[in-house]
Amino acid sequence: MYRLRPGTVKKIEKKRNGFEEAVVEVEGEEEKAINYPELTGYLWEGDAVILNTTAVHLNLGTGGKHFVFYNYRYPNLDSPGRGHIMKLRYTPYQVKVLSCEEQESPYKECFDSFKGLDNIPVLVGELHSMVAPAAATIKYLCPEAKIVYVMTDGAALPASFSETVSRLKDLSILSSTITVGHAFGGDLESVNIYTGLIAAKEISVADVIIVTMGPGTVGTGTNYGFTGIEQGEIINAVNILKGSPIAILRISFEDSRLRHQGISHHSLTVLEKIAQTPAAVCLPQVEKSKLNILKNQLKENNIYFRHNVKVRDGLLVEKALQYYILKVKTMGRTIEEDRVFFEAVGSAASYAAELIKEKNFSVSTRR
Repeated sequence: MYRLRPGTVKKIEKKRNGFEEAVVEVEGEEEKAINYPELTGYLWEGDAVILNTTAVHLNLGTGGKHFVFYNYRYPNLDSPGRGHIMKLRYTPYQVKVLSCEEQESPYKECFDSFKGLDNIPVLVGELHSMVAPAAATIKYLCPEAKIVYVMTDGAALPASFSETVSRLKDLSILSSTITVGHAFGGDLESVNIYTGLIAAKEISVADVIIVTMGPGTVGTGTNYGFTGIEQGEIINAVNILKGSPIAILRISFEDSRLRHQGISHHSLTVLEKIAQTPAAVCLPQVEKSKLNILKNQLKENNIYFRHNVKVRDGLLVEKALQYYILKVKTMGRTIEEDRVFFEAVGSAASYAAELIKEKNFSVSTRR
């Protein structure tokens, strides 16, 4: 199932909360390895470690790193803090967390008294690369907005693996992060997407919520065999909890794979087959020939009239990324190399900003 090899830590190159990247000597080569101190303790130069080398051995792009599996420095290691909810359950790495809904939590009452999301806009994306352009655009348009990121367990499980989230928090673009399911390491932990959304409203007091999986995604080229299919179920959850779901479309005219040309078959499958409740679906205001292709895709897949299709200018996404000095890629492509992808994210974010402003105006006029 996995490939383990002994190694020696030569140098610690990166550190942030819950994350370390080191140079290790393994099988006669010096290579990079990721370490999660919550699971295996902090590294020191010279540490003898056991590495999971599976992904590098298979030449995987996503997750193609060595990971520290065990550090001989720590024959005994105790996880600090309270909590009785286990994530990564029934694996050698199961880790306890204080889930915000459990009995010991100071926030438990929030879940008992919850009535609904009160139409908070919730952007639901497929790829982690959508988080930064969406959050930056909303913050650029609504500087006072509290943006909360809910990270699902569809890809990377430790939130600390995301350099993007770390950067967005440092810039105060994200006010809070919540890790749901088996994902862990957010400011708040929750058991599932429903309680994660409730926590975003009741505890983090979100003006807007962004939901995607962490870095990394899996696709097989088949209709249903991709991790992003969760997007449809999340749209359903947002509607059940009385929020306002906004589906971020995955759009590209630069992807060489036919199934991802225009609107990706992932987005089409999610909106036609999986989402049983409506969402706002935002198209970017691109040149007429491309916009017609996108509209036709939605019509041919019975999406156009089942969901609330909007066309919004997504150009502000570039300004927002430049303003916050954020360098973002998707599938290895920059905004200059795949402009429509980013403008699609920007259009959804611009629509979310409209809803935030409308809601704030409504509240202020009632006062």
